[in-house]
Amino acid sequence: MTGTIYKSTGSWYQVKAKDGTFYQCRIKGKFRIQGIKSTNPIAVGDQVVFDLEKKGDEEIGVIKTILDRENFIVRKSVNLSKQTHIIASNIDQVFLLITINNPPTFTTFIDRFLVSASAYSIDTILVFNKIDSYELEERAEILYLKDIYEAIGYRCVEVSSTQNKNVATIKEIMMGKTSMFVGHSGVGKSTLVNALEPSLDLKTKEISDQHNQGKHTTTFAEMFDLSFDASIIDTPGIKGFGIVDIDKYELGDYFPEFFALKKDCKFNNCIHTKEPHCAVKEALEAEEVSWSRYKSYLQILEGDEEKEHFRTDIWNEEEDA
Repeated sequence: MTGTIYKSTGSWYQVKAKDGTFYQCRIKGKFRIQGIKSTNPIAVGDQVVFDLEKKGDEEIGVIKTILDRENFIVRKSVNLSKQTHIIASNIDQVFLLITINNPPTFTTFIDRFLVSASAYSIDTILVFNKIDSYELEERAEILYLKDIYEAIGYRCVEVSSTQNKNVATIKEIMMGKTSMFVGHSGVGKSTLVNALEPSLDLKTKEISDQHNQGKHTTTFAEMFDLSFDASIIDTPGIKGFGIVDIDKYELGDYFPEFFALKKDCKFNNCIHTKEPHCAVKEALEAEEVSWSRYKSYLQILEGDEEKEHFRTDIWNEEEDA
């Protein structure tokens, strides 16, 4: 039988067969995927082949094979630097939820995620969430960020789940596709999913006052079929995003504004750091390229995985205590 992984708890997998029936499945023995050293060999969204075995009165599925993935989102594991974690696979698009201060989303996090999604040819929509909660200065910050990302081709949507602003727009973009929702804990993923499909009634929690951070409400990635011809993968909050296996000479290709200038650099293998007559650095000095994007690029290039502290308020980039 073949089916799709809808939920993974690390030891058990909920699989939806082609006839719509759900089965509880497990892996028999060690399961490895060629070329990927992952903490989770099977991810939500994977297409798998499984057999059914009788255990008492129950039928338990045993996963035998993972079919080839069209794409996947992968990041370095938090505690295991040489291991990777596949967040989900076979995704049509990702909605990256961003909040300015409750909790803060850093530009380095945004850019890291965009690079990884671009490397696997996955479209990303930037969702500026909780816009009903911002004062005038914070609204200006959102507009500034939108200018940066829309100028390089990313679609940006301002959303308020509580006031139902642009929820219909998100729904329209999702129709006929499998979408993944990602972001820090507390950015409002589950609240937005509930606004899109109230019958799911996903758990939500308030932001921690002490640290201005979200509390994890989603423990495992899980896929849901929605009533309006769409599927959604809801994911646990992500604190940081480590980039996996991108060559330094290719990194700039995943920054659209850098890639557009690449042909004007003096050297074909320019990595936009110390080379003379670099079109990217010239555009940077002319303020035609965002300094925050260039800082993110340098941080990834240098392999610095820890400094996730450039705040979204670009004009006042201070380290967050």
